[in-house]
Amino acid sequence: MNRDIAQGEWLQLKGKVKARWGKLTDDELEQAEGHTEKLIGLLQTHYGMAREEAEKALDKL
Repeated sequence: MNRDIAQGEWLQLKGKVKARWGKLTDDELEQAEGHTEKLIGLLQTHYGMAREEAEKALDKL
């Protein structure tokens, strides 16, 4: 996968995440870019989700 495709996919995912979980800031999403573990941690912190719940929610996007 080339870099342009990966960047485009991240931007699409980031848009979906921001639409669904508005408490996450742009800075937090930039830090989590490409790191699913960080994104799961952010969902757990801001929304009180269990790890499995956060993973399932991201899988549904």
